[in-house]
Amino acid sequence: MSGLALRVRVGKKGYIVIPKSIREVAGVKEGEELVVGVEGGRIFLQPVRKVDLNELRQKMREHLAKISYVNKRPKLGELADILLEEEFGDVS
Repeated sequence: MSGLALRVRVGKKGYIVIPKSIREVAGVKEGEELVVGVEGGRIFLQPVRKVDLNELRQKMREHLAKISYVNKRPKLGELADILLEEEFGDVS
C-alpha cells in the first residue's frame, strides 16, 4: 500500500470516521459526497467532484485570451516575456 494509510475501526451500523489527515490530503470537505466501492477486493472511497460549468467557461475564455497570440505571427521580441512554465504549467 502506498501513500498515507491509517487504521480505523468500523462502528455500529458500519460507520467509520475518516481521519482529518486523510481528509486534508484528499481534499474532502464536510458535506461532500463520496463514492464507495469495491475493486480487486479493496474498499475505496472517492470524492464526487462536480464541475461548475460557468467557472469552466470563464477559465476557457481566460485561457483562449492568454494564447490568442498563436493565431497571428508574432513580431520580433513580442514573446520575450512569455515563460514556457506559464504556458505549459509545471512539467516536473
